[in-house]
Formats: sequence, C-alpha cells, structure tokens
Amino acid sequence: MAYRNSRPAGRWTGWKCLIALACLTVSSTTWAVSLAPEQLPAIQATTFEVVAAKPAQDPLTYEKPLPLDLLPFQERNDTYYSIGTAFAIGDGRYATAAHVLMAGADSLWGVPALRDNGGKVYAIDKVVKFSLQQDFAVFTLKQQPGASALPVNTSAAAGQAVYSVGNAYGTGVVIRDGLYTSDTPEQQDGRWKWMRFSAAASPGNSGGPLVDQEGKVVGVVLAKSPNENLNYALPIRMLLDAPEGQADIDVRGGYQFDVFDSTVSGNFRERFALPLALDAFYATYMSRLNAFYDGQLKALLDGQSERLFPNGEGSQRLLHEIADMGDLPRIVARDGNGTWVLAGKQENDTRLSANGYITPGSFGKNMLFHLRRPDDVPADKLYDDPTVPMDLLLRTGSLKRTVGTENVTVKSLGKPTVDAVHVDAWGRRWQVWIWPIPYANARLMTMALPVPDGYVGISRYAMAMQEHDQLINLKALTDFAYVNLDGNLAQWRDYLARKDLRPSALAGVDIEFDYGKRFRYASQRMELSFTPELQSIQPDSVLTLGFMFFPDGNKVVWDVAELWLSATRNDQNYVMAIRAQAATSSMDDDVREDWDRVLHRRHPNDAIARDGDDRTRITAVVGAPADQAPSVLYTAHYVEEGKQSPEAMKAKLELLLKGLEVREH
Repeated sequence: MAYRNSRPAGRWTGWKCLIALACLTVSSTTWAVSLAPEQLPAIQATTFEVVAAKPAQDPLTYEKPLPLDLLPFQERNDTYYSIGTAFAIGDGRYATAAHVLMAGADSLWGVPALRDNGGKVYAIDKVVKFSLQQDFAVFTLKQQPGASALPVNTSAAAGQAVYSVGNAYGTGVVIRDGLYTSDTPEQQDGRWKWMRFSAAASPGNSGGPLVDQEGKVVGVVLAKSPNENLNYALPIRMLLDAPEGQADIDVRGGYQFDVFDSTVSGNFRERFALPLALDAFYATYMSRLNAFYDGQLKALLDGQSERLFPNGEGSQRLLHEIADMGDLPRIVARDGNGTWVLAGKQENDTRLSANGYITPGSFGKNMLFHLRRPDDVPADKLYDDPTVPMDLLLRTGSLKRTVGTENVTVKSLGKPTVDAVHVDAWGRRWQVWIWPIPYANARLMTMALPVPDGYVGISRYAMAMQEHDQLINLKALTDFAYVNLDGNLAQWRDYLARKDLRPSALAGVDIEFDYGKRFRYASQRMELSFTPELQSIQPDSVLTLGFMFFPDGNKVVWDVAELWLSATRNDQNYVMAIRAQAATSSMDDDVREDWDRVLHRRHPNDAIARDGDDRTRITAVVGAPADQAPSVLYTAHYVEEGKQSPEAMKAKLELLLKGLEVREH
C-alpha cells in the first residue's frame, strides 16, 4: 500500500482551510525607518509563542531508533511544538489568530498554551471572543504572566512603516520591518478590509501583533497573500470592537466528493455564547462543524440523486458489462462524459512470505489495496486483530517518518483508536480502523473489507481535526467500491465459518465442497455442482466470485455475476459460469451484439471447441430459448491447457451442463 501524505477528496474548500496554519513565507524586506530600541522590551514582554505539548508517548514502532541528533538542538530538546503567536491586549486578555487556536481542536498534541521569552508556559483558561471569518480569538489564561498590554493605534494609514512581531519558524519571537501598503476587501462579501503589509513573516507568525514605529498595535498578523509577496493582517480595531461573549462563524466554501466533480457551496454559519473553557469551546465548535459537514455531504449526494450511480443514463453500460474479476478494489466514478466507469490505478505487487502479497493502487487521494494473507498467518488472527493486517501492509516500507535528512520506516502503528464495523448500501461489512500518527498530528483511516484470501480496502490520511469529515466521506465512498471475493478453497473454508464477516449477498448462498469428492454453489439465481471428473477439488483450488451491480426487477443489486474455479492459482484448467443481462435498445451496438450472440447461441457460444493461446475452450448457453425473450441467460465455460480433442472438450462441457441449473429468467 503506497502510503503518502495526501489531501483527501471529501473536504471543505473555503478561502481559509478551517484547520490549517497559515503558510507565511515571503522574503524579507528592507525598510529604512527603524523601530525605536526602547520599544523592544515592552513588545517582547507582551508577545508569546503559542505552543502545543509534544505527545508524551509514541505508539508507532520504527525500523530503528529515530536519529533525533540530526535535528537542530532546540527542536530535538523542546518538549513543545511551536504553532503560532499571541499577544496581550489588556485586562488579562490575550489575542491570536482563530486558526492558531483551532489547531488544538481534536489534536493529537497538547492543547495550545502560551510560552514567554523565559520559557514559562501558561495554560489557556477561557475563550471570550472568537470570529472564524475575521480570524481572531481572544482568551484568558489560568495564571497571569504579569505582562501589560501594548498601546494600540486604530487609525493607521497605508504608507507607514510597520513591524511584524512573532514566532519565526519556532525559534522564538522576532521583529521584522516593512510597509503597510494598502487595504483589500475580504474575499467572501467585502464585509471589511484586510490590511496588506510587506514586513516579512514566517510559519509561526500567525496571531502575532503588527506594530507601528511607536510600538503601537495596528493589526493581527494572519496570512500570506496567495498571489504575491504581501501579507494580511486584521485591523486591531475590529478585534477590539467585536461583540463580547460571542463566537461568530460565517465562512463560505465548496464541499466535494471523490466520485464526481460537482461541488456544493454553502456557508458554515454559527453563533454561540462565550466565555467557555477551552475544552468546552472545542467541543461546541466541533459539534457544530461536524453537523455542517453531515449536511453538506447529504446535500451534495441528494443534489446528484438523479445522476448518481446506479441511476442515470451514464450507469447503463456498467450495469450490463461482464464482471471485472480483478482482486484490487476499484471505484465506480463518473468520467468527464457523465458515464460511470471503473476507476483506480493498480501498482506492482509487493511479495510477502508464505505466499502472501499486497496489490497496491490509488484512486485520487485514496489508497487502494488487496492483502493476500500469508499461509502462516491464521485467519482468525488476521480478521480479529487489526494490528496484524496493518503490520503486513507496512512491510512495503511505504510509511516513513522524516527526521532531519533520513526517512525512517514505520513498522507498526500499534492498536487503532477506532475499531468498528460499517455496513454499506449493498450490505458489505467493512471494518473501520483509525490509527493516530502523533508526530504529524494526523490520522490514518482505513475501510477494510474481509474477503476469503485476506482483505481489500481503501485508506486515506486526514489531519486530526478532519476525522469526522473524512470518515463520513470514506464511508460514503464504500457504496461505490467494486470488489470480488477470491481465495483458495482452504481460505474459503475459514471465511465461510465467520458469518460475521460475510456480505448480505451471501446470506442465501450455499457453498459446499468436500476435497477430492464434490463442489457445490447454490443461490436463488443458479446452482453449479460437479465432481473431480470435471475439475480438481483440492485445498489449493481457487474459487472467485465476480460481483457486479446489475438490474434485478425494479432495483439494482450487488450480487454474484460470475463464478470461476481453477485447479490451482496458476492453473490454466478452469470452469466458469457467467451471468448475461439482456441489452436494452438504448445500449451501444457492441453491448447489444454481445447479448445477441448469447441469445442466439452464436459463436463462441455454440458448444464447439476452439483453441488458442495454448488453451482449448468450449462455451454453451444455459437458460430459456430465444423465442421466450429471456432477460437473463448464463454462459458455461470449460477451459483446459493445451490443445484438446473436440470430443474430450464436448464430454467435459456435458459434465458441466449436467450440474448447472439457471433459476432466473
């Protein structure tokens, strides 16, 4: 499985990502007017780093001890991550950027706190003002540092010298000079104007004060312009004039889903009373945000209902094609022409010991995988302990932690914090696993579907605060997953013994076999049984059930459309039974021609042996005759390696047809 840091497809895409720290990375500017030296002590005393405690314990296991000596001295010895800047505004209150404070929501690091120039850390007590759209937060501390506030200047004018004050790259508070260049309307509705300035700002400056030559605060440093080397600040008067005791949220953005390119736009608009203790503030905010995400996803899918697979004209071809028998999961997605197709890119297998292997793939920002269980790993251990399949997946060396100049392979994630079951729209029982990645403040989210030979699955990374949003998207994505059930008969025996793993499509299916004696498959659609006279029936014989989405009366189902059984994994001797659906007049010519050849028993469906590719094949049609206008027929196939006589192939076909009964028409 090719693990990569990625931005998953289900997401909120407003002007400011609701969780990301602003990336303030403009080059330094030289400005002739200097800040008076006597102002420096007051500025430094009233400006603080915003820090979050590093995780006390790391649940991950690495291939070797982390080479922390490669990190700069301060970084490797600091017990905190430096995430932003804050400053005192008087009356025991402090201000920072809203997005800096929100970095602590659902975080795997410690909650944000302030650290002064002497290294002392102060815990945040209550949030008293908050505006997500204007990007500021005002709060109190549990213990006062004793620093007085800087004076403010609410009438600063473009053209004057300004100084950005803040934590640059986590190395402490620095002051850099530039020019207040202009004002620009906020992007959503022009409800106010941002200050634009050229003083250099770096990652970590967000939330710090922007001061004038006299050391007076004129604004709050917030973000870098996406198009040019100018930065944004909020005028300080807007923070001071904001209503007391209120959290105000009003931001617009677009919500997207992986399988089509449509977007739904909406406003995340909420208001709730303050003050609130920091943990209560986070809980209130996240409950409102998560409910908003739920509504956005529902609105997006509801708005597409008439075109959403399996509905709409673009679905018809996929609903009538022969099953794709690959063991890597695919995703049903809408292409640029509005047609629903099987999507997903397969990569080269990674071999494991004892016949195990991993087939990785990708779809957009999602990671796809098929894990074939090694023979020396017991089935119950694989299905019941999530650490077992994940440790196997990690043997690809695909998840690495960068430390200095080295990339260190992660060998184990430990126990997941979430181990649950999600049943999708088709009755498939996905195991839901979520693992924390503390050093990245992220989570690895995996939907794993048990199959006879192991698992197929979909994974994605999410920033810690995105857990709910990405989980509902990942669950919705399972409804569009195209998967088959595959394994040798020994693996099938273990799988069938676990009723808790089976999809509902197997509820009315009997699969019975007695090594060396008999095989039987029976469902409401068809029955196939045979003895070793037709095909070897041994523990290493391979059975694949090819599933499709197809019409069944007035609904679409996910059900078995193809059965394939071979003597061994690499054996060219096999039997198949394939379901064929009548093509409608609106279907493409090639689809209607395929159905016509089946309906009228024309070549290659004429029960006449044919050879090629070092194999001999023979195919016949089972079901109602053409004059009864059937909607469903089955083709029966027998294939044997090498060039075989027509008589021998005819005899094998007769054995196959003797045990094949079609129960639907």
